[in-house]
Amino acid sequence: MGAKSFFSRLAFALAFAPALASCAGAPSIVWPGAEQPEWVRNFSGYRASRPAYLLASGQGESRQAAEADALRLLIMEFGVDVQVDSRLAESYREMISGGAAATWEDVTFDRTIVLEAGIDNLMGVEIGDFWTDGRGSHHALAVMDRARAIRLYTEMLRANQEIIENLVDIPAERRNTLDGFSRHQAAAVIADVNLSYGAVLSVLGAPQPGLARGDDLRRAAREIAAQTPIAVNVRGDRAGRIQGAFARAFAELGFRTGGASPRYALEVEAIVLPTDHSGANVFARMELAANLVEIESGAVLLPFNFALREGHRTQSEAENRVFIVAEQRIDGEYRDLLASYLSQLVPRR
Repeated sequence: MGAKSFFSRLAFALAFAPALASCAGAPSIVWPGAEQPEWVRNFSGYRASRPAYLLASGQGESRQAAEADALRLLIMEFGVDVQVDSRLAESYREMISGGAAATWEDVTFDRTIVLEAGIDNLMGVEIGDFWTDGRGSHHALAVMDRARAIRLYTEMLRANQEIIENLVDIPAERRNTLDGFSRHQAAAVIADVNLSYGAVLSVLGAPQPGLARGDDLRRAAREIAAQTPIAVNVRGDRAGRIQGAFARAFAELGFRTGGASPRYALEVEAIVLPTDHSGANVFARMELAANLVEIESGAVLLPFNFALREGHRTQSEAENRVFIVAEQRIDGEYRDLLASYLSQLVPRR
């Protein structure tokens, strides 16, 4: 995530932030001609006398620029470790807003805080004061209450860790399933987010609870995928092109195809028919339907369908081209479709 994008989404006034005492009440404007406040005149001394707060003083050609500069400088106190990759942040938001956390009734933390503040913001930061001399010099004071921030981030870590523990608490007979794989992938995302929260606590000088590691959870997900065989049954294939393309898509996500007693099957039917002529060329049409099925229940989990048409001077070559293009289409589309489906599975008790 670029610095500009990161800082531009900072919340200037967090909905859940109460007024800070003494040095950080509601932002005020000091009119031209008024004496410089202490935090402008002697910022180092002002900061040293208020150890309960993290403070940063910013300047700019406008109030907005000064506030952004103050927030930027305060965030620099934490280094890059508090930043969260934008794709990870989006996955986390979708997981929480989609109800992944809502299924765990024993997690009582108010998760709206996560969505209001955004995990790429520092929670508990606000603009505590503003001053201008009326001649184009603007100053802003960014404030974070250490004690309150420690409470917020400690509670965030605790709640996230509890969700992780519940996600991976799976009966042995249901572990090697698509659900088990999805649970561990979701838990890994939350564990990665927790690293940024832990980095904030470290800067604040607070102890960190023991945290699950995202890499360990992803490794467990890969182990589950390797132990979850998926049958690929294709009717109407030619030279194994269709079967091979689907098998590659599963393999790229860590799943193996074939094996004894699979839990899942991809049932594929490819129908090829001659179609119209155009000049010297003849054409062949393929209609392909592929359904990922849970064998025990017979439920269709993920359908995939397409039709295409290719031509050549001979019918046999037109049909050959249909299979080549179908293989390319599966290679280009199915892996991402499957990954998206797995990422959107909502873990439930």
